[in-house]
Amino acid sequence: MKRDFDLRDYNREAWNRQVSMGNRWTVPVGPEVIAAARRGEWSVVLTPCKPVPRAWFGDLTGKDVLGLASAGGQQVPVLAAAGARVTVFDNSPSQLGRDREVAEREGLSIRTVEGDMRDLSVFPDASFDLIFHPCSNGFVDDVRPVWREAFRVLRPGGVLLSGFCNPVIFLFDPDLEKQGVMQLKYRMPYSDVTSLTDAERRRYTDVGEPLSVAHSLEDQIGGQLEAGFLLAGFYEDTFGEEDRLSEYLSGFCATRAVKPAKD
Repeated sequence: MKRDFDLRDYNREAWNRQVSMGNRWTVPVGPEVIAAARRGEWSVVLTPCKPVPRAWFGDLTGKDVLGLASAGGQQVPVLAAAGARVTVFDNSPSQLGRDREVAEREGLSIRTVEGDMRDLSVFPDASFDLIFHPCSNGFVDDVRPVWREAFRVLRPGGVLLSGFCNPVIFLFDPDLEKQGVMQLKYRMPYSDVTSLTDAERRRYTDVGEPLSVAHSLEDQIGGQLEAGFLLAGFYEDTFGEEDRLSEYLSGFCATRAVKPAKD
């Protein structure tokens, strides 16, 4: 693939297409979910299946929350209905449109902002109390700027909740996996852009799917620590019963990281 290939531009259009195709992560929550959240009965996910522990959030009432690369009308409206003042920041205009749909339907106040998750310069320092960042940083080629920007825009004592992929899930032969055979094929560092042949990449591009990058755990967890965060919570998750690899290991991680309060 050409060296000047712009992954952000490609994935913006890919996620716009996924909205029109009804991808599971683009289908907004229904009125019953928002009604329950207003009663205090709610849950959201950072990873495919396991709900985030409610204790990870604390009291959301009146808190300034940033949904970082988390548009789609699924998580952010729930947090808004639970009492937070919410902003959602995402690369896909169509995904942001899903959040606006729910906001208009349910009378919620949700600010939507389009942009690159690695550049939050639209927000001043110390703008938010909590950042909700589900599995999405695999759609950019460098994750460490995401952590640095998240640290900057959080207030002292603020919390970053993030989900991400274990890079091992990208390294198996996908054709053999469909036959029930788990065989390593690719090496780290892995990227759909640079690690695949043109023919292999077309399994994604021909059907309009986003392209991914397998960030190392050193970049995912070590990058948070390097940015200044303190890790305060961790769990793993799988992709669910339909995923062959999930029979063997948990391919997703979630972390709760805290920006230290000032002395």
